[in-house]
Amino acid sequence: MAGGEKKRAVLIAGPTASGKTALAIARAQGTGARIVNADSMQVYGVLDRLTARPDARELSAAQHELFGHVAPGERYSTGAWLADVNKQIQEAEVLNQELIFVGGTGLYFEALTKGFAQIPPVDPRHVAEAEGLIRGLDVAGRAAVLAARDPETARRIGVADPQRVVRALSVLLATGKPLSAYQGENAPPLLAGYRLEKLVLMPERAVLRRRIADRFVAMMAKGAIAEVEELLALGLDPSLPAMKAIGVPEIAAMLEGRMTREEAIERAVTATRQYAKRQSTWFRNRFADWDLVDPLVRAPDLTESDQAL
Repeated sequence: MAGGEKKRAVLIAGPTASGKTALAIARAQGTGARIVNADSMQVYGVLDRLTARPDARELSAAQHELFGHVAPGERYSTGAWLADVNKQIQEAEVLNQELIFVGGTGLYFEALTKGFAQIPPVDPRHVAEAEGLIRGLDVAGRAAVLAARDPETARRIGVADPQRVVRALSVLLATGKPLSAYQGENAPPLLAGYRLEKLVLMPERAVLRRRIADRFVAMMAKGAIAEVEELLALGLDPSLPAMKAIGVPEIAAMLEGRMTREEAIERAVTATRQYAKRQSTWFRNRFADWDLVDPLVRAPDLTESDQAL
């Protein structure tokens, strides 16, 4: 940056289907910025449509990084994402390029801006064991299991979403130490010294629910079924994150004759709406110092025609 100006990054978070991709592209086209994925599902290959990853037209409209770069047979951690992000930051700094981080994974944004604990690698068998401990449990049940084993981490995470509970339990099983014991030893945040613009897109609830339904119907018409067929053909462990992406179990059940197409759509839309509600709660509770924006009312540099799902 010329004249000692601080390096700049724009952070765009929000629930699924809130218009994050469109806003990121609009901003990048105005500044030549590099868009970096901050969504834990959009890192996986094969599931282009089901994870709402930017399509070919969108990818060509601006530079996009860390989208679909992980094989679906892998378990990709926040630590691995930060290592990949660090390379993107270094490249952007050499090119004097603004960064735009966009996605719906709150933990990624927290790690990026607040630092991340250096936690030893966890063997997949411990992840599978942790998943077994909470299988079939609702939010309250997951919270109770975690609170009994690591009450401090349970208190910190608030809403006991499956991914974070499994992470905490697997670390405890693998190391004998609770995740909370590591979280006081965060490495410095990667964006220390950056001037940050922090946005959370939060459309009105009824609008978001409608967008979610419309988008999933469009996904089914534009290749989602073929993606699940391709994924199933790989014969992967059902406990892998990519295998549990919303839409995969529902479409798999449809392909196996256990659900009709209409039932698969209904269940996937319901699951997506529930996920969006959890995301919204997370962002409102944890990102109180971010700028909440309704993209359909006030979206910087986002025209009406750009407000894609």
